[in-house]
Amino acid sequence: MQTLKRLWEERRVLRLLVKRDLRVRYSQSVIGYLWTVLDPLITALIYFMIFVVLFERSDAGHAPYFLFLLAGLLPWQWFNAAVSESMRSLITERQLVRSTQLPREIWVLRVVASKGLEFAFSLPVLVIFVVFYLVRGEATLNWGLLLFPVGMLLLFLYITGFGLVLAPLTVMMFDIQPTVRIFLRIYFYASAIIFDLSKFAKLEGWEWLFQINPLAGILELFRAGFFPNPVQWHVVGYGTIGTLLMLVLGVFTFKRMERAVLKEI
Repeated sequence: MQTLKRLWEERRVLRLLVKRDLRVRYSQSVIGYLWTVLDPLITALIYFMIFVVLFERSDAGHAPYFLFLLAGLLPWQWFNAAVSESMRSLITERQLVRSTQLPREIWVLRVVASKGLEFAFSLPVLVIFVVFYLVRGEATLNWGLLLFPVGMLLLFLYITGFGLVLAPLTVMMFDIQPTVRIFLRIYFYASAIIFDLSKFAKLEGWEWLFQINPLAGILELFRAGFFPNPVQWHVVGYGTIGTLLMLVLGVFTFKRMERAVLKEI
C-alpha cells in the first residue's frame, strides 16, 4: 500500500516518462505510430492467407476469422512488446534508477503504460474492420463490448506483474533475456490467439493446461462483444486469478530483489 501511495504521488512524473518514451520512439519515424498498426495487420493477413486461403480452414477461430485474429493480435502486441521492453527497463535507465528517489517500480510501469497507449492508438483499425464486417452482415455486436475495458485492465495488471518479476531478474542474470524470447514464441501459440480454445480439446486430458492460461481468459473478454459465441466464464475466472497471482508475485519479487539490483547496477 505504501508503494501504491508513492506511485500515485508520482503520477505526474509517470505521465512525463510515458510522453518522453513515445516522443523518442517516433521522433525519427516517417509514418510514426502507424508502425503499431502495420505489425498486427500484416501478421493477421499472413495467418488469414495460411488458414483460410491455403488450407481452407476458416474454422480455426470464430467467424469472421480476420476479425478474430485482429482482436487477439492487438492485445498480444501490447503484451509481447511491453514484456520484452520492461525486463530491460532497469538496465536502460540505470543512471536515473540510482540517482532519483522515485519508486523503482515506476520504470516498469512507464513501459507498460506507453505500450498500452500504443495499443489504444491501434484500436481504430479494429473499429474499421468491425464496421466493415457489420456492413457485410458477417459480424454482430453485443453487450460483451462492456467487457473490453475490463480486459484492458486485466492485461495491464498481468503485464505489470510480468515486468516486476523480469526487470530485477534481468539485472542479476543475463540468461533471462534469451530465455524470455523463447518463452514468448511458445506462449504465443499456447494462448488462443490464432486458434479458438475449442481446438485444444483434441489434446485429450491436457486442454485444461491452455484454459488456465491467464492470457486466454483475458482474450475472451476482448473478443466477447464481437462474436455470438458465449463467453467461457470459467476461463475468464482462471485468467483473473492468474493475473492477480502474477501481480502479487511481481510485487513480492521486486521488493525482495530491489536492494541487490541497486548494488548491481
